[in-house]
Amino acid sequence: MKTGVVKFFNATKGYGFIKEDETGTEVFVHITGLSGGKLNEGDRVSFEIEQGRKGPNAVQVRLIEG
Repeated sequence: MKTGVVKFFNATKGYGFIKEDETGTEVFVHITGLSGGKLNEGDRVSFEIEQGRKGPNAVQVRLIEG
């Protein structure tokens, strides 16, 4: 599992970006990739990366408590 911080998330449009801790790379996240709940800017999350049609996508996104 990778970890990162939600840099941007537009709940109305259902997408945003996560900045990965290890590489600093920004990864696209769609609302369908969330494992329940919702995201807010600044949330710490864990996630996996899958190759989508237009590039890498964060999936199985979960909030890190604490």
